[in-house]
Amino acid sequence: MATIIDGKQIAQQIRDGLKTEVARLQKERKITPGLAAVLVGENPASKVYVNMKAKACDETGIYSQKIPLPADTPQKKLIELVHGLNQDQKIHGILIQLPLPDHLDQHAVLQEVSPHKDVDGFHPMNLGKLLSAKFWDELPAFVPCTPAGCIQLIESTGIEIEGKNAVVVGRSVIVGKPVAMLLLAKQATVTIAHSRTKNLKEICRQADILVVAAGRPKLVTADMIKPGAVVIDVGVNRVGEKQLVGDVDFEAAKEVAGFITPVPGGVGPMTIAMLLRNTVESAQCSVS
Repeated sequence: MATIIDGKQIAQQIRDGLKTEVARLQKERKITPGLAAVLVGENPASKVYVNMKAKACDETGIYSQKIPLPADTPQKKLIELVHGLNQDQKIHGILIQLPLPDHLDQHAVLQEVSPHKDVDGFHPMNLGKLLSAKFWDELPAFVPCTPAGCIQLIESTGIEIEGKNAVVVGRSVIVGKPVAMLLLAKQATVTIAHSRTKNLKEICRQADILVVAAGRPKLVTADMIKPGAVVIDVGVNRVGEKQLVGDVDFEAAKEVAGFITPVPGGVGPMTIAMLLRNTVESAQCSVS
């Protein structure tokens, strides 16, 4: 039976530490870290995420600014808003809530966010630094939040990443590719699998560390998991009206894995904790 990795508890510990650091910044340097979240349109899930992030900021002492925009906002107007936030000294982190409406060029918009305020870690400059880093200590401050959270969860198990076989199922720029780079920086041997991988079961069974971010409910079954492996499930899939499930068949997989994250309550809370951490680090850099 696997040990369940409690993402809520680990994230709360990180947030408690950040709350202390925010108080120190306010007292000693007279600065409050600030995060601006831009939400374009009425996507219900995006609204929930932005509200959760704002609540987490409030609880940590971070100034948060929610900026809702109509779904038909022109790209020029959105980019002008981003440029204004780049210059706003109260704002240390800028979050463009994804996905954007179809008429907007997501990549073009993200490129306009200052790399120094790119707390999501999606700017090409930060992604490029991530690709070129050789060791963890050389990585940029702004590593994408979900991949950074995955590494924290793996490390919480006490398992040494160096030398382990790691398999990442998924190749998105948001999760799959960055988490693979972070595992490489930790000296793991990394394989990236995806929807076109023909022998997925065999590849997964070789993994001492298995990160699944494919966006397909219960894609990974118990017979695809190496006994004792660390399994990090990034997927959040809605089944029916209320049920949320991951990309891993949790109930069966926990009988085989050594450690496993639940959905919900695993990676999700860590993503927000990493966003807050990046925002605080940005504020620290602004006064260093």
